[in-house]
Amino acid sequence: MSLRKPPLRDVHAAAGATFTEFGGWDMPVEFDSIKAEHAAVREEAGVFDVSHMGQIEVGGPDAADLLQRLTTNDVTELGRGDSHYSMIVDEAGTILDDTVVYRLPEGRDAEFLFVPNAGHDDQMYRRWIDHRDEWDLDADVENATEEYAMYAVQGPDAPALVDAATDDDVTDLAKFEGAYAEFAGADCWTARTGYTGEDGFELIVPVDRARAVWDLFDCQPCGLGARDTLRTEMGFLLSGQDFDAEENPRNPYEAGVGWTVKLDTEFVGRDALEGVDAEGVDEEFVGIKLVDRGVPRHGYEVTDADGEVIGEVTSGTMSPTLNEPIALGYVPTEYADAGTVVGVTVRGQSKKAKIADTPFLSE
Repeated sequence: MSLRKPPLRDVHAAAGATFTEFGGWDMPVEFDSIKAEHAAVREEAGVFDVSHMGQIEVGGPDAADLLQRLTTNDVTELGRGDSHYSMIVDEAGTILDDTVVYRLPEGRDAEFLFVPNAGHDDQMYRRWIDHRDEWDLDADVENATEEYAMYAVQGPDAPALVDAATDDDVTDLAKFEGAYAEFAGADCWTARTGYTGEDGFELIVPVDRARAVWDLFDCQPCGLGARDTLRTEMGFLLSGQDFDAEENPRNPYEAGVGWTVKLDTEFVGRDALEGVDAEGVDEEFVGIKLVDRGVPRHGYEVTDADGEVIGEVTSGTMSPTLNEPIALGYVPTEYADAGTVVGVTVRGQSKKAKIADTPFLSE
């Protein structure tokens, strides 16, 4: 099966990008170097092509009801132009994906837009269609992923860059607010959201204007490598790596995002998660810092003081900002307090480490 390609795949290749497979997409992993791109976002600004993210539009009289039943957060709290982070779970409360749900302004064909992770758009489209039909709801659902490009302009200088690229006023948008704005003649959904921990915007761009809008941003182009190191420093979850319904099933409370679960709403998996909320969890998602030299990676074992395996690293890297090895993973709750000494097995050798609060940059 051939990989899906972002609209500007050839443009990125001409700019010297190297590519990797991610979620069934052929995406740029770096343009110059992960370290340089990471530093640009932390210190100035960078632009990411994140067109591998899904775009599912939901409209019709029962659009809100459908979203409410299939996501854990409370969509009725969203005003026009608002958005929030939410989980999509199954009947057992296991996370299938995480997503951002946007409520669009009046006068649009759709009432809501939600963004599944790479490679999940068809799965979530079918899930929405199947449940709509099962519940006999009046809602229109469209998988619009191929109709758009999506860019993230992130970093301290990002607001000024985005402001300079449009005549519309977008810098007054608060975090998790969005509006339509014109960039290079294109009507783009523009939201103050992102995945780096820095200020910035994400733009959803009609595919026929993808190149024109990309060329507006004179800053460091960034690939998925820097996106990964940036989000790891913040302790943000990565779908398919920090949780996976098949290989590493987790519920929102284990994954540290229980705040996205509104038990006073009715959604698939609610009853199971009410039980988890009452009983507590056995394992928690934590930050880990290595004390000894070494770089923790996905799948490495976490051990106690006696060398017994107690958990596993799900994400790990050498932090470009801190110049320290950091990781994310799951450990039993009795080991989850910051400062607890644990071990991480790196290439067969036990390395001393400590549980750390996230974001790592706040320490």
